[in-house]
Amino acid sequence: MTTGTDLLALSPVMPVVVIDDVDDAVPTARALHAGGIGVIELTLRTPVALTAIERVAAEVPDIVVGAGTVTSPEQAKQAAEAGAKFLVTPGTTDAVLDAAFATGLPFLPGASTVSEAMRLAERGLSALKFFPAEASGGAAFLKSIAGPLPQLQFCPTGGITVSSAREYLALPNVGCIGGSWLTPSKLLAAKDFAAVEKLAAEAAALR
Repeated sequence: MTTGTDLLALSPVMPVVVIDDVDDAVPTARALHAGGIGVIELTLRTPVALTAIERVAAEVPDIVVGAGTVTSPEQAKQAAEAGAKFLVTPGTTDAVLDAAFATGLPFLPGASTVSEAMRLAERGLSALKFFPAEASGGAAFLKSIAGPLPQLQFCPTGGITVSSAREYLALPNVGCIGGSWLTPSKLLAAKDFAAVEKLAAEAAALR
C-alpha cells in the first residue's frame, strides 16, 4: 500500500475505532479481521490510542492499522513512530499536511468543501476524507461534485450508518466509507468481540 487510493480499496467500510481500554485494541482488531475487514482506523482521541496502535501493529499484522483524528504535526509523527500504516485527518491545515507528507505514509486528508478538495488536489492528492459527511451534505454533495472533480475519490465519514452505507458506496467517487457503528462503545465495554465480528461481516458484505 503506497497511496491513499490503495487505502480506499482495502475494505468497503473503514472502521473508525475509539479505544478507551488499551487491552481492547488487539481483540477488536482480530474480530474485525475475522469478519472480513482488512483495515482499522484507531482514533487519537484517548490517552491510550498510540499504545493501541503499537499493539495492533505488532500483534495483528494481517490488518492494516492507521491513526485517525490526526490534528497536529506532532500527532502525525507520533502515529508513524507507533507503527501506523496510514493517517487520517478530520480537516487540513498547511502544518498538518506538511507533517503527513513528511511521514512518508499514505494519508486521507479531511475536506468538506469544494475549495478544500481542490486545494488538496493541487498538492497532488486524489484520495480524501469527506468529513463530517452527513452534516456537510452527505451523498448528494458527493454526487454533485463528481462531475467537476472526477479525479478525486473520497472516504465519507461522520453520521453514516449501515442503512445509509449503500447509497454512498454506489457513488463513482466513493472508494470506501468510514463507520463507527462496527465497534460501538457498549460492545467494547462488554468485551463482546463476537458481536463486533458479526457487525464486521455485515459491513464487509456491503459490496
